[in-house]
Amino acid sequence: MAGEKNIETTGLLGWIDARFPLTSTWKAHVSEYYAPKNFNFWYIFGSLAMLVLVIQIVTGIFLVMHYKPDAAKAFESVEYIMREVPGGWLIRYMHSTGASMFFIVVYLHMLRGLFYGSYRKPRELVWIFGVAIFLCLMAEAFFGYLLPWGQMSYWGAQVIVNLFAAIPLIGPDLAIWIRGDYVVSDATLNRFFALHVIAIPLVLIGLVVAHIVALHEVGSNNPDGIEIKAKKDKNGVPLDGVPFHPYYTVHDIFGVAMFLIVFAAIVFFAPEMGGYFLEYNNFIPADPLKTPAHIAPVWYFTPFYSMLRAITDDYTWVLAGLSVLGAIGLLLRSNLRGVWRIAVPVVLVVLAVLLRVLDAKFWGVVAMGGAVVLLFFLPWLDHCPVRSIRYRPGWHKVLYGIFIINFLILGYLGTQPPSPVFNIMAQAGTLIYLGFFLLMPYWSCRGTFKPVPERVTYKPH
Repeated sequence: MAGEKNIETTGLLGWIDARFPLTSTWKAHVSEYYAPKNFNFWYIFGSLAMLVLVIQIVTGIFLVMHYKPDAAKAFESVEYIMREVPGGWLIRYMHSTGASMFFIVVYLHMLRGLFYGSYRKPRELVWIFGVAIFLCLMAEAFFGYLLPWGQMSYWGAQVIVNLFAAIPLIGPDLAIWIRGDYVVSDATLNRFFALHVIAIPLVLIGLVVAHIVALHEVGSNNPDGIEIKAKKDKNGVPLDGVPFHPYYTVHDIFGVAMFLIVFAAIVFFAPEMGGYFLEYNNFIPADPLKTPAHIAPVWYFTPFYSMLRAITDDYTWVLAGLSVLGAIGLLLRSNLRGVWRIAVPVVLVVLAVLLRVLDAKFWGVVAMGGAVVLLFFLPWLDHCPVRSIRYRPGWHKVLYGIFIINFLILGYLGTQPPSPVFNIMAQAGTLIYLGFFLLMPYWSCRGTFKPVPERVTYKPH
């Protein structure tokens, strides 16, 4: 063994280690990184997100070799990739399927963090980096959505960019600046191509590295929400920890195999997924003179798109009324002390006035953006004395269930043409979504909580 160690340090690996921290990095982040021994299937989605990121980068590189970011040739270049380039159809379908699978994996990854309190101290920065990654993914998907230059790409981009025009004072100029023209045109396509291929991926990779480094600095959370670093043996090894390699590398390989089976089945047998992954209107060249009957974004944006459409002029009256009632309730009976007892009701009254003064379209943009921005503040909104959902009251679990169902309903409503009934459902769903987070400081600390064990609970499987 001593001889083998000497060969490693004096061989090629030793030569590299003298100039680059390869072995120490491997040990710090893989072989000697101790993760909780009670990880369950929810913990495979982080690794799957890394896998899909690699798939998207690799397939994107090959697509760029044949794609032309030109309004006159973009659609034809995509058709050329699909019909003439050897294996082009496979690469294109892997990229389009990968986009949707990326969001599925990331949504489940974030849901796991919500269940087990992975955003709580000391992992606030890990969560913030994660939400920033989610925002970058949304921007990357939006910029990439225009590139096929199909009907839904063109008109979807037109609708979304026009939303920025609703921002008071700077809105119209901002929308022109984003498009690079007065309408979505060749200039828009070129800048979206540059952002999709170069700018956003660089930021995304940097955030992923920061996310992992921050995670490994404080250690992984677990289904019990217990800090395994609190109890160590005489060698400083957590009693409830196991090396990430080989235990969780093998664990993740199984998850990767299952994922690739599903991924391949979609790519080869249902790449359009009934129009949800690839919309049928996007197989028609963009026509600035012909508007599709129903314009909707891809499915992973539709929950937020529903919130955008839900804010109508009549609905701002409802929100203004709720703000006033909230202000009155806080003045009459509130646990707030000092300046906050007056400041918060005043803010609510000012909000009620602004709801009626500013355009409903602006508040729709605020609701859509705020639905994501709220996630950044989750570590400070949750006042629950325990991390994991396992030890929370039963009615907390019901609230989480309502939140998930509501999010799925909002996603479905965003794919449908507007109607009075659907609009009322979207308005109720928007209130439920925003209320879940904004009222979290109140409800999260109430109820009877189960005692949290000193050590993690683990059953071999």
